[in-house]
Amino acid sequence: MSTHDLPKAVSILLVGCGKMGGAMLGGWIDQGADAASIIVVEPHPAVLPPGVRAVASFGDLPPGLAAKVVVLAVKPQVMADVVAPYAALSGPGTVFLSIAAGKTIAFFRTLLGEGAVVVRAMPNTPAAVGRGMTVLCAGPGVGADQRATCAALVEGVGQVAWVEDEALMDAVTAVSGSGPAYVFHMVEALAAAGAAAGLPADLAMILARQTVAGSGELLFQAPEDASELRRNVTSPGGTTAAALDVLMDDTKGLPPLMRRAVEAAAARSRELAG
Repeated sequence: MSTHDLPKAVSILLVGCGKMGGAMLGGWIDQGADAASIIVVEPHPAVLPPGVRAVASFGDLPPGLAAKVVVLAVKPQVMADVVAPYAALSGPGTVFLSIAAGKTIAFFRTLLGEGAVVVRAMPNTPAAVGRGMTVLCAGPGVGADQRATCAALVEGVGQVAWVEDEALMDAVTAVSGSGPAYVFHMVEALAAAGAAAGLPADLAMILARQTVAGSGELLFQAPEDASELRRNVTSPGGTTAAALDVLMDDTKGLPPLMRRAVEAAAARSRELAG
């Protein structure tokens, strides 16, 4: 595709179409976005929805391109090199939406110009199945319409929340950004415990995996909060209560362990933001 085939103005310019960028793109299309109003910048071949145009690099975009939203979805470690040319698109009418973990609003304004309008997002991997959790933080100059646009874009892959204090994004990363890995490890640990109790390993994994997946869907659909759902499963003096006596121990159980895990992840997030 030549530069002459591309529009001079687009609603969305998606920079990077890996797993997360691809999930977001699919969500936009499912919500009825106009494919012709989206351009993807991706150096590696990718299967795109019909009507979405793609180029390999910034240099392949039309000179003077105007974009309503530039979604930055490349890996954090290459972000500085990739993003710098996009300073040419910076202006009050364009908002940059970053989904790069650990990269601050100040980092992007240094690369894109102090007048750049930036929203920082922390999504998580369940976005790939429409069950994501994304927290957004707006930088200076972000207008109400731009906030609404950014929220709508990430709502295509799950639930959205905002924080006004960017420092909270380290804790967000530690809870929801890294959180899916904690859940997956819980499945591993539960299956291993089942095998240790005498179950065949493959059956133990099926039981653990389906139990966690089903419980997650129940939590998603139920009006009750997690503590109420837990109590609903727990009969006084029963088997679940015996297990929870171990898991809920204030010194050796899951609560202090989870606090240490989240504290470690948040500290590492602060280090990476450096």
